[in-house]
Amino acid sequence: MMKKFILQMCTFFIILVLSMGSIQNPYTTNYIQELKRDSQAVATFNDPLFMELQQYADQKKVAPINAKVDKVWKAIPGLNGLEIDIEASYEKMRKDGTFLERKLVYKETSPEVHLSDLPPSPIYRGNPEKPMVTLLVNVAWGNEYLPSMLKIMNAHSVKSTFFLDGSWTKKNPSLAKMIVDEGHEIGNHAYSHPDLKKLTNARIKDEISKTNEVIHATLDIKPKWFAPPSGSYRQDVVDIARDMDMYTILWTLDTVDWRNPEPSAMANRVLQKVEPGSMILMHPTASATGGLEQLIKGLKAKGYQISTVSNLLSEERTTTTNEFPEAY
Repeated sequence: MMKKFILQMCTFFIILVLSMGSIQNPYTTNYIQELKRDSQAVATFNDPLFMELQQYADQKKVAPINAKVDKVWKAIPGLNGLEIDIEASYEKMRKDGTFLERKLVYKETSPEVHLSDLPPSPIYRGNPEKPMVTLLVNVAWGNEYLPSMLKIMNAHSVKSTFFLDGSWTKKNPSLAKMIVDEGHEIGNHAYSHPDLKKLTNARIKDEISKTNEVIHATLDIKPKWFAPPSGSYRQDVVDIARDMDMYTILWTLDTVDWRNPEPSAMANRVLQKVEPGSMILMHPTASATGGLEQLIKGLKAKGYQISTVSNLLSEERTTTTNEFPEAY
């Protein structure tokens, strides 16, 4: 009897040890957790709320737009797509157990082709599906009008891109710093306002690099955007700028402010022709300063955001570039 009792006790302890080992075994624990997760996932996928979200998301999905080289407009940036984040939206609605449009969560989706993937090409405009425009201010003269322009832009919370002539920057460091202090973006406008199309490649590179050096020394900024003086260029100019990690910027609309048109007429002319993605060229002149406030108010009244070249050419959507205003 004693031997049988001892044998039974040994068997009991062996079973107990094996049972405890299986409970503490990380492989067994992980397997159980995976089963639980799979069970929860199945329950989620079968939840009518989750299925309603999936169906709604499929209907509302906006595909991203790839950057491309257009025959007329040359390089055009891409634009992110927009879709509903089903999992995040479900988590926000699950407690209520019902579909609530105000609790939808959105995410942007990147295009496959970016501006950086395109061969070197000038840029005349932003993506036509993005309701944003930019003011390109080329600065090689007009010191007396700059403070007024900056004051008007500041009053209307407008940030623009100022393309600085290198020799002008060297002579007017305080004005250049004033532009930066107001929160505007800085671009390169060559050093001596030459006709780059007529220069040798060595001179072209010198004009761009010398300006970058002055801007960096004065403002501690390395420009990403380059605007050839008078819009004069050949492909070598675009290639050289790209080799220096810069993109060549031209314009969609010209205020022709250097001809001193009547300010109101200048503003109206632009407002009649402006489209999503327009890049509007101006200079610090009497006409541009006189018509600037009217132009800004008119652009905003048409539903356009006004921002820098970087923001216009980015793939990010604005608060109005979607079919579902509740997204933002």
